[in-house]
Amino acid sequence: MLIQEGEMGTKVELSRREAIKLFSLAPVAAAVKTEEGKKIKWAMFIDVDKCYGCMACVVACAAENNVPIESFRTWIERHVFEDGRVVFVPKQCNHCENPPCVKPCPTGATYINEDGLVLVNSEICIGCASCVQACPYGARFMNPVTGTADKCTFCVHRIYEGRLPACVEACPTAARVFGNILDEETEVRKYVSHTPVQVLKPEYGTKPKYFYKNLPKEAAR
Repeated sequence: MLIQEGEMGTKVELSRREAIKLFSLAPVAAAVKTEEGKKIKWAMFIDVDKCYGCMACVVACAAENNVPIESFRTWIERHVFEDGRVVFVPKQCNHCENPPCVKPCPTGATYINEDGLVLVNSEICIGCASCVQACPYGARFMNPVTGTADKCTFCVHRIYEGRLPACVEACPTAARVFGNILDEETEVRKYVSHTPVQVLKPEYGTKPKYFYKNLPKEAAR
């Protein structure tokens, strides 16, 4: 649900479909533009070979989402191998189809929205950190400012305006590709469908929507 300022300062709640219709009147990024009524499942594709650890995505994420110092919604892991190779692996919330963080939440603050995003309603989060402990990817943290659970949202406030997540927009090498994986015309669908991809910790059966190309097994932890 989105909030739109109306006349005289009043606020109007908009459904996803209403929001898409509203924002379709403005210029949008083609990578995330959706048509009315089309099914959506947001996903991200990472080409590990294109990431050189510049941290632009991390900085953009922190600035866009007001992430507290020493906390991270996305981060870059550096792996050095015996043969001298250095591999940089971006990580964040995987927006799983079977998220282990949802069930432990006692108030329903952690939930999956209609487009498959795993989100946190900070208004009803009691700060118990059950979801933080349940995430096998270490992608959640307790926000020291709000006292509630925090994590990547795929910049939900941006994508329903037709814009890319901040991390994707900031990447200088296009290592990150984002979009509706149910739409055959999107780049993310094409990459995932026609490229051998890997996910983190597949043994957990969480069905992540965060896919990698050329992810070393040692980095899939």
